[in-house]
Amino acid sequence: MRNLLRSHPTEARLLVVLVALCAGLGIGSDQFLTLGNAASLLNNSSVNLIWAVGLLVVLIAGGIDISFAVAASVVQYLCVYAFAGLGGGNWLIGFLVAGALGAGLGFVNAGLIHGFRVISIVITIATFNAYFGLLMFFTSGRFLYDLPGWWSRRIIIVEHQSADGRWAELTLPVAVMLVCVIATWALINRTSTGRQLYAFGDNPEGARRAGVKVATMQFIAFGWCGMMAGIGGLMQVNITREVVPNALIGRELDVLAAVVLGGARLGGGRGSVLGCVLGVMLVAITQNGLNLLGVSPYAFKMIVGATILIAISTASLRFGRAPVRGHGTARKGH
Repeated sequence: MRNLLRSHPTEARLLVVLVALCAGLGIGSDQFLTLGNAASLLNNSSVNLIWAVGLLVVLIAGGIDISFAVAASVVQYLCVYAFAGLGGGNWLIGFLVAGALGAGLGFVNAGLIHGFRVISIVITIATFNAYFGLLMFFTSGRFLYDLPGWWSRRIIIVEHQSADGRWAELTLPVAVMLVCVIATWALINRTSTGRQLYAFGDNPEGARRAGVKVATMQFIAFGWCGMMAGIGGLMQVNITREVVPNALIGRELDVLAAVVLGGARLGGGRGSVLGCVLGVMLVAITQNGLNLLGVSPYAFKMIVGATILIAISTASLRFGRAPVRGHGTARKGH
């Protein structure tokens, strides 16, 4: 434990908080510490975790993206028509199409950031509104229920029946989430690209002088985030069995709060997949516990808002750096 505190202090503190929170909620509600509730937590958190590891890569690279939830909604609608054109599709086609469409929307963000040399939060606010406006204009807000059977069919990966006869089930989105988490961990920890992303986020000017290509880092980071957005959107439809244009709006702030809680720095150069997972679970468990205790959902929104405010105010002024040529974040002021 002492070694964990030294090497991963943020993650260790989060783990302690999570254990304490679970113990307290277990005392406060007899439903919390059950297999059914634990399975429900994982199933319901799977999409947010997929998005979170995508956003983590952007934050490590010194950027920020708040358009990924809207991008996921756009991908959902495009996938409906793409699958119809492909004769119905299947899961392999689904992952390829959703991932490619999401990555494409991420590349749009990266291209605009690199081309206009504007900080990424400004660009992604613009694309957030543009994507959402175009989506509502072309769909007229229509809900879609006529989906391919393979897409809307519930797939159970693991199931267990407790002594009281209740079932605890882990579904396909949880398995996909695990693959996305492992893939992101491998990208940032086991490749030279990952090391360049950390270096670029920590000191973009120094990394550029060392030969790191600005545009490449931005396209990799935002493309990865977009791909995760598309895959998460695909899984969200599998959970809800419908496509709704505005259903995902607002969840980007929950995910952002979770990732910064996990130790990712608004300003770049720091963050881990373990911290990201713990942050998402802390937010999810807090929301779940408040619901079980009958606390108003507005209290949860206040917690999310306070988390983002604290993260920004303690970012050591890195979030306010002036733009570097071709870079979408800011450089340390003089």
